[in-house]
Amino acid sequence: MALSSNGIQSIQELLDAQSHVWNHLFNFINSMSLKCVIQLGIPDIIHKHGKPMTLSELTHSLRLNEAKSRSLERLMRIMIHSKFFINVKISQADEIEGYWLTPASHLLLRDEPLSVRPFALALLHPVFADPWHHLSEWFKSDHDLTPFVTTYGLTFWEYAGQDPRLNCIFNEAMACDAKLAATVITEDCRNVFEGLKSMVDVGGGTGTVVKAIADAFTGLNCVVLDLPHVVAGCEGNENLTFVAGDMFEYIPPADAVFMKVIQLWFSI
Repeated sequence: MALSSNGIQSIQELLDAQSHVWNHLFNFINSMSLKCVIQLGIPDIIHKHGKPMTLSELTHSLRLNEAKSRSLERLMRIMIHSKFFINVKISQADEIEGYWLTPASHLLLRDEPLSVRPFALALLHPVFADPWHHLSEWFKSDHDLTPFVTTYGLTFWEYAGQDPRLNCIFNEAMACDAKLAATVITEDCRNVFEGLKSMVDVGGGTGTVVKAIADAFTGLNCVVLDLPHVVAGCEGNENLTFVAGDMFEYIPPADAVFMKVIQLWFSI
């Protein structure tokens, strides 16, 4: 075979190139497997069990058809490779192994205060995933602002304004991500807020970060600015106010402007 005609000099180089392509082609399996594990509630099941679970115990707890046990084993093997679970010896004599949690899978628990479960499910939701299938169309478009517009004919914010369920999913995702940021900010970045009397969180969603900041710095007057359908129903307090508006038209005056995430994904 004339390998050099393709710029490839050896069989090994050819195999490495093919492996590289295949690795990217099948990379979606990791994220889709993660989504499946979250939807099945596997981290919570193992956590509730309180000790490593065997494959048969996990199959039984999930109430799966025994014929799917082998497929569940493959799913867990992918998740072990991705470091979401580990194999632990349950019985040294019989060499029985069970599945146990890792720090990453602890962040997928429903009741974990810093859980990223809502964020993961939102990111992998078909509404957010489909625009990536239209990325090439978007590049060829002269008018669409984002691939989301190419796919749905609306901006994400317009779409969410018309779909309360999607709006809720997105707000929950932003809130859970904000909890981690709020923990770091209020514990390790206190000096940033010294001397401030007022602050506006632009695109602050339902105010998870600012609520934590307002509680930590009671002398700081905080404002959350976001679109009307986002802040609808949000209640403030003596040093926290919610303002409905468009950041491209008006930002309330303050000593500091806080911006965490304004546009989360390129596709929206």
